[in-house]
Amino acid sequence: MTTEPRALTFPALDSATAAAHLRAELALEVDPDDLVRDLTSGAQQGYVVVETRAPEAFASARIPGAINLPYRDMTAESVSGLDRELVYICYCESIHCNAATKGALKLAELGFKVKRLSGGITAWQAAGYPVERDALPSAYTPAPAPRCAC
Repeated sequence: MTTEPRALTFPALDSATAAAHLRAELALEVDPDDLVRDLTSGAQQGYVVVETRAPEAFASARIPGAINLPYRDMTAESVSGLDRELVYICYCESIHCNAATKGALKLAELGFKVKRLSGGITAWQAAGYPVERDALPSAYTPAPAPRCAC
């Protein structure tokens, strides 16, 4: 008795359709390695890195040079000063958090060009890439927060 492979339950797309889909996927995503190479070489013209979680998460660890635009606070007014010619690369905690998706969606709906960083700050740090942190007072004790801090 032969069994059909589960991996082929849904047949693969023809190469042209697959290429179009994958190209579109890459048009919406950036991986941490490409981003860190840009940051270390100074080739970051044309985009801004955006932390879409709460200010507390931004303060605790962020990608160098990122700005904080919590997705929950995004409105036409709050983003009115952003340059519409730039691409906004949104990130959040990890693949288990969708704050980057929510932030990118809000920005896109407001007319901005967007991408997401694959894996968020968790993938960034797991790769050993640098982060910036705000200095905390020595008596500071953080309050418990949701794990994804969005």
